[in-house]
Amino acid sequence: MERVNTLIIGSGFGGAVMACRLAERGERVLVLERGRRWLPEDYPSVSQDHWFWDEDEPEKQNGWLDFRYFGDMSVALGAGVGGGSLIYANVSIEPPAHVFERGWPEAIEPTTLRDHFRTVGRMLNVQTLPDRQWTPRTRLMHESADRLGQGHRFRVVPQAITFDPDWHAGLDDAHGYHRSKAWTNDQGQRQGTCVHCGNCDLGCPVQAKNTLDLNYLARAEEQGAEIRALHQVRWIRPLDGGEYEVGVRDLDARAWRRIQARRVVVAAGSVGSTELLLRCRDQYKTLPRLSRALGQGWTSNGDFMTPAFYDDREIRPTRGPTITSAIDYLDGSDRGARYFVEDGGIPDLLGNWLEQAGRHPRLARTRLGAALLEYGRDSDPFANMMLWFGQAIDDPGGRFRLGRRWYAPWKKDRLRLDWDYRRAEKAVQGLADRHLKLTEATGGAAMTPATWRWFKNLVTPHPLGGCNMADTVKQGVVNHAGEVFNYPGLYVVDGAMVPRALGLNPSRTIAALAEHAAAHWV
Repeated sequence: MERVNTLIIGSGFGGAVMACRLAERGERVLVLERGRRWLPEDYPSVSQDHWFWDEDEPEKQNGWLDFRYFGDMSVALGAGVGGGSLIYANVSIEPPAHVFERGWPEAIEPTTLRDHFRTVGRMLNVQTLPDRQWTPRTRLMHESADRLGQGHRFRVVPQAITFDPDWHAGLDDAHGYHRSKAWTNDQGQRQGTCVHCGNCDLGCPVQAKNTLDLNYLARAEEQGAEIRALHQVRWIRPLDGGEYEVGVRDLDARAWRRIQARRVVVAAGSVGSTELLLRCRDQYKTLPRLSRALGQGWTSNGDFMTPAFYDDREIRPTRGPTITSAIDYLDGSDRGARYFVEDGGIPDLLGNWLEQAGRHPRLARTRLGAALLEYGRDSDPFANMMLWFGQAIDDPGGRFRLGRRWYAPWKKDRLRLDWDYRRAEKAVQGLADRHLKLTEATGGAAMTPATWRWFKNLVTPHPLGGCNMADTVKQGVVNHAGEVFNYPGLYVVDGAMVPRALGLNPSRTIAALAEHAAAHWV
């Protein structure tokens, strides 16, 4: 049986930070990531084989987007080396101080994380969109806030993107990849600068997006950490003497492995970490003393999106960073609802497909290939659409559990989510109504999606909680440093430990909590 000092399960904003800091201390660190390692030449792709992860058959289909349907709530998850940083919209922002006023362990307060927020910002090379690179969406956001007399709430958001201050949309072939300037980051990785191609959520082809594989994970590997892709952990079992044995499915070899570790860090995300520990407690019975609070206190972080259309205005959501700016209502001044409005972009899937086809070896030197390339760059069926996006502070009323489908009781337990929309309704409806007001103020036409109006269904890419941090085992699953109550040497460090909604993009908070956890370990 293989043995390591520290085994980390997952390589997202929690696992990447832990791998980096522990490897810097000279520990032997092994990171197991269920997804693949992606390179720029692998994306953007319009192939379903490349896009989607199938939890039932990951050996056959292991793309980088894991979409889980739980009835009224659906969750979008990342799968790959770098975790959620592969599919997120780059926003790296600190929450306001009042977010930490309730629901957290006593050790966690705004001053606790202040230095860690700064460290994360440096590691991810966080920047804001230069003034001369404001997109039509950015300008519309600013205009809409002004027209409602709320201009003081508008701001450009910090992002983990490297911008070239000399770039602007007026350049000849401004969005061509050749406009990206090469540079080397502090971890020795070659990257480029942003050309507003709009492919953030599919994978940046010029590597201007500062994903975790280019910084925290690169530093971890430089310091001796090993990252194994396509390795999915299925169970954890404590051993005599205080160590742990982990059962791993090697998806590439389609074989089982067992690894022994002195310390195990579960960092598979809110859904993945919670499911793994639930199975260990309730299915495999290997961790029976896990808190009864496991699975509880889950929140969608109030994610919501409203499309709007403008007859006489070009918005072009397929160009520019996915999110550029925000209008901040987190102070609760809108009848107590707390939310954070953002603009939203989408990749030009048709344009990407046409460009890929035009570059095919059989077409690259033909008139058809040239025509496909030209049309792929110029076509934009969404030119007049604005996507109003945002998050809201909803109550953490969701609960994960294992259960069987009533029509197939002979099959294995599946992860189930009990979620009551009424715990989120005030905050989410406030955000949805604000989208309509902003649209009306700027001459557009919008309607709240029927999935919410009629069915109260939501989709979130920012799930939080399930293994909540707390001061006691009755209140939560882990302490302020991520250590699991009743199981020394076992930790959860990722979005699963966040005990309440933040009302804005959570990646920087998760990474800062991981920095905090690493600083408290011996």
